[in-house]
Amino acid sequence: MNEELYDDYILDHYECPYHKGHIECPTCAHSEKNPLCGDQIRLELKVDHQGKVSEAFFNGKGCAISQAGASILCQHVEGKSLNELRGFQAPDMLRLLKVPLTATRQRCGLLCFKVLKTMMYSLDQAPTESGEPVTASSG
Repeated sequence: MNEELYDDYILDHYECPYHKGHIECPTCAHSEKNPLCGDQIRLELKVDHQGKVSEAFFNGKGCAISQAGASILCQHVEGKSLNELRGFQAPDMLRLLKVPLTATRQRCGLLCFKVLKTMMYSLDQAPTESGEPVTASSG
């Protein structure tokens, strides 16, 4: 694909984002800011009893890359297990964006990824009612 098509992909997600808003009762949520440029992302997930993401929504403000990245991430994570998300890495997120980014712009494109990974870490550390950390079925 040429850069113009990449730009269209990002702009489409920025102008008409997938699941921008809130989940009424999210299973987990986390927010982060990029202090260098002011981008903000809040990611909310609803996880079913089998440890799969049934809904993913985001809210925030910032540049087209950060907001499109959040939209793309929400679309990508729905239907995935928590274990699959634990294995999701920054290069995977950069591939989903389909546009080459400078180092500075990578911070924008990876902000939603950072939110997701922090959320996964928090879930792993949080005790459940039984006192054990949250785990998910393999998937």
